[in-house]
Amino acid sequence: MKTTTILSLKGLALLTFLFISWSCKKDVNSSTSGSSYTDPFTQMPATEDVVMYEVNLRAYSENGDLQGVMYRLDELEDMGVNVIWLMPIYPVGQVNSVNSPYCIRNYIQVASEYGNLRKLREFTSMAHDRGMAVMLDWVANHTAWDHPWIEENPGWYTQDGNGNIIHPPGTNWQDVADLNFDNMDMRAAMIESMKYWVEEANVDGFRCDYADGVPYDFWVSAIDSLRNIPGRELLFFAEGNRADHFAAGFDMAFGWNYYGAIKNVWNGQATSLMRNTHIQEYNNAPAGKHWVRFTTNHDESAWDATPMQIFNGKKGALAASVATIFTGGVPLIYGSQEVGVTGTIPFFSNTQIDWSKNGDMLAEYESLLSFYSKNKIARTGVNTDYSDDDVLCYVKSLNGKELLIIVNVRNTTVLYDMPSSVVVGDDWYDERDQVKYDFGLQLILEPYRYYVLSR
Repeated sequence: MKTTTILSLKGLALLTFLFISWSCKKDVNSSTSGSSYTDPFTQMPATEDVVMYEVNLRAYSENGDLQGVMYRLDELEDMGVNVIWLMPIYPVGQVNSVNSPYCIRNYIQVASEYGNLRKLREFTSMAHDRGMAVMLDWVANHTAWDHPWIEENPGWYTQDGNGNIIHPPGTNWQDVADLNFDNMDMRAAMIESMKYWVEEANVDGFRCDYADGVPYDFWVSAIDSLRNIPGRELLFFAEGNRADHFAAGFDMAFGWNYYGAIKNVWNGQATSLMRNTHIQEYNNAPAGKHWVRFTTNHDESAWDATPMQIFNGKKGALAASVATIFTGGVPLIYGSQEVGVTGTIPFFSNTQIDWSKNGDMLAEYESLLSFYSKNKIARTGVNTDYSDDDVLCYVKSLNGKELLIIVNVRNTTVLYDMPSSVVVGDDWYDERDQVKYDFGLQLILEPYRYYVLSR
């Protein structure tokens, strides 16, 4: 009787294990996704072809989770997005906490507020089926004060003369503890944590937070190690101003100087500031490396203002986006700007985006980005600049074909003298609206009027 009872319990345990295992596998693949999370992504765009979309999970949907983004993947595909950057998905520290998603309590967990590992696997599979890569936000410089490493390996953290772990020097980030990159064991554990997400959730790269705070040689080692994972093609995006990020292996970096330039131009400075800044940035970028162009991101929309405020309303915000998208570089859209959110968007708390607002603006973003994503001239054409102080105007050329970009950067009507080489032959065509334009030698441009035309 005793033996029979033991065998029955073992049998029940085995059946329970098999059922749970089957259920987990079923859950992972139970979406409309046609691929397994283990299948490497085979449609990674060249860096010059990236159209990036940043997601603040806490604001994106009512529940602030991965599922809320999954509901809109078809719309992002239609928009031409091919890289989705998710803000940090990890558990947030509870000690000295301000609830920042950049205060990481565990590098290899999905926070329950966003979902779980199965849901992330489902998300990457669905994104891949739609031709979109998934990039995680990585915070290498510091951790939460209740990260397991604090107790297990205090030597992995920077300490003062009394042996106390400190917050990052030169900052007021009291909610996080500074990591010690002189410790090789910590470095190895960090790289293994990054590998975990590539191998266990099939992610396609990392946007690296505060990359300036982390030593150059760590980034070289980490990026080399991750690129050596068999069958994977990965993207790396640095947040920082240091000159060595491209050399370390990053594919992209924030174009902060251009962002500052476009704000100054909208405040009255001549358009030459944008042109000169763009040229200067690319003079300092190796071939194949690119600057990310944006009119906002999670930091700017939280602490500065949204594009609707900075660029003077809907027309001004759209005109600024045309300038950033078509000048050159990698365009970045921050989820919310396409519906003209006016108030700042926090990411330390949940504030839902109202997707029902400004449908006309959303439609225009979808039209502009879809055109950009399908038009090689828009992405890689060589610029010939015809701008004056108040009008951005250039022709992008590639293989005998041309794209004309005209943007009135002022909130007033301006008269622009058209270059004869642009007027001659005319035959300019708006592929988005299917309208043909024949210009005279002078063009009257209404406030923030723009054209994106082909011939």
